[in-house]
Amino acid sequence: MQGTYTPWLVTLSIAVAVVVSYTALSLAARVANSRGRIATAWVIGGAAVMGVGIWSMHFIGMLALSLPIRLTYSLPITAVSLGIAIAASAFALNFASRSTLDIKGLSLSALLLGAGIAAMHYTGMAGVRIVPGIQYEPGLFLASIGIAVSASFVALWLFFRLRRGQSWQMMLARVGAAVVMGFAITGMHYTGMAASKFGLGSYCLPGASLDNKWFAIALAVFAFGVMAIAILTAVYDAWLHQQQRDSDAAMDHQRLRSSLSDALTGLPNRVALVSAAEDAMVRADRNGTQIALLVLDVDRLKAINDSLGHQAGDEMLLELSRRLRSVLRHNDILARLAGDEFTIVATDMRSAHAVETVVEKVLAALEQKFVVSGVEVHPSVSIGISTYPLDGNSFELLLRRANAAMRYTKDSARGGYRFYAAEMSSFIDDRLALESELRRAIETGELEIHYQPKVDIPTNRVRSCEALIRWRHPTRGMVSPMTFIPVAEETGLIVPLGEWVLRQACLQVRHWIDTGMSPVRVAVNLSAKQFRQANLPAIVQSALAEAHLEPGFIELELTESAVMHDPEASAQTLATLSAMGVHISIDDFGTGYSSLSYLRRFPLDKLKIDRSFIRDLMKNPDDVSIVKAIISLAHSLRLRVVAEGVETADQLEFLRQLGCDQYQGYYCSPAVTPDDFAALIQRLRAERPELTEADMLRTQSRLSAFTPEVAN
Repeated sequence: MQGTYTPWLVTLSIAVAVVVSYTALSLAARVANSRGRIATAWVIGGAAVMGVGIWSMHFIGMLALSLPIRLTYSLPITAVSLGIAIAASAFALNFASRSTLDIKGLSLSALLLGAGIAAMHYTGMAGVRIVPGIQYEPGLFLASIGIAVSASFVALWLFFRLRRGQSWQMMLARVGAAVVMGFAITGMHYTGMAASKFGLGSYCLPGASLDNKWFAIALAVFAFGVMAIAILTAVYDAWLHQQQRDSDAAMDHQRLRSSLSDALTGLPNRVALVSAAEDAMVRADRNGTQIALLVLDVDRLKAINDSLGHQAGDEMLLELSRRLRSVLRHNDILARLAGDEFTIVATDMRSAHAVETVVEKVLAALEQKFVVSGVEVHPSVSIGISTYPLDGNSFELLLRRANAAMRYTKDSARGGYRFYAAEMSSFIDDRLALESELRRAIETGELEIHYQPKVDIPTNRVRSCEALIRWRHPTRGMVSPMTFIPVAEETGLIVPLGEWVLRQACLQVRHWIDTGMSPVRVAVNLSAKQFRQANLPAIVQSALAEAHLEPGFIELELTESAVMHDPEASAQTLATLSAMGVHISIDDFGTGYSSLSYLRRFPLDKLKIDRSFIRDLMKNPDDVSIVKAIISLAHSLRLRVVAEGVETADQLEFLRQLGCDQYQGYYCSPAVTPDDFAALIQRLRAERPELTEADMLRTQSRLSAFTPEVAN
């Protein structure tokens, strides 16, 4: 019995084969790019879609054959053929998840997959309920199996090679591969169909009968729909994966950028600068030029942070970095290595004059005022310079020497610059030695406290004094506070140092009282770091209790910048201290940034006029105006005024005319030892009534529990 093929159904089967091949390649890509449960889900779902597609192509191909009799089908056997198609598809997709490909494994897998496809085809043919059964021509039968194995080999190879990537070139490659695979699959099918022999007089047993035309169309529509959903899902999943990869890449790039740049300014950090500087040194060697390494330290940034807050300090640093960028050449490198330090690598330098030209541009850019948080500030920078190859042959050595030059500049002439010289390294080494010796000095008793009197201007009586730390070094002699206090500030030693001074001052007052000396109040300076300690009131209370001393015998001096760093927190701390009975004064008034509204709220007793305004008081009208304004402001707030640094009778008389309340300075006495201070007090009070202990305990503070009427 001879049959004929319906051309458009044959074409439809080929189309299904091509689409299922493209779907298979897309699914293989998703399986290969997924892991764990997601990959398993893609294998299971993809196998169902591929199996349905391959089986649909096979069944449409069978429906394309027209015989003189109407064919019927066994649904169970047909379902088994569908199951075989799904199992073979699962095997193929699982193969696509392999990490490596070898010819032996590929050949074995192709043999198994080809056998599965052939089994699906011939099981489906067995589902035709025709009597006598279908016979097969051996040559064509074997040829169909060979085609199935060969097609499987090609398909698995393509699965492996085309599973990565989502570019348009990869898409075109998959389309071309799908066409080849589609024709290979249909070639196997129609070769198998050609091997089929239907005997004359054959007839079909009762079973499922289908309308070839309409069922083929319905099956094709169903298969196309399932595969379209699968392709769209695969495309969407690939898009999601790409978005995730892009996001991860962006995050990696950001992490890399963050690891190489400063978070605030976006400038290169130390890691990036090292690499760039080393490249610049290589170019300098090749071109016969020099490079200059400039370390810039922003002077008084800490004071700005303390007075206006860290946000204001950050604003200034951002503006400073912008100005520096604007004056540097494109091949120069600007970096930020620390909070207040910037570094410039100036390339293609041929002389010291060329380096000075760069420095002058930098200084000129910073001359204009900065406005941060609505306040004008005029920061300066101290610059240290080292050059390659003159001052070193490595970045680390150049940086150390530029830092040494910067430190030397900062300690000798802020706002200037210095080229590195050999003696500067000795200066830095000496500074490190000083830090180590200062730590030891606290433990070995090398530190002393001297006391400088504060004199009432109207009565010329000494009511109080200021405790000033001194360092009697065993080999250096008396070390100036101007030398070791900055070291203590930088290293954090200022906190234990300040607490030691407070406790010693309390004990000294108790000793004076116990030995019969007239009462005197002692002022103790608190650093900004001390003042920001949460347990400061407890420390003060402990020092007073240890000395069995009333709080009114102690006065705490704070700078404007310390109290204005966090005004709200400062107000609470000051209120606690004042309520204890401790006196509070603002030191160096006029050199920082104070808010009048906060001055009104703070429980203060005194304002101390900074010595810089007193020094030229007799010849500078501006200083006179400032001192007048401070005295007027303080008195309007019911505060007393102390002038620091009074050295002449003319200065004292002028302050008397301006209404200043107290003074301290060399005109009365420098700071002296406790015994010398006791002798000084005895001499100064010889002709004046002695103060009572009650006089010492009274305070001007509006929050104090003590009587405010008596001036002190």
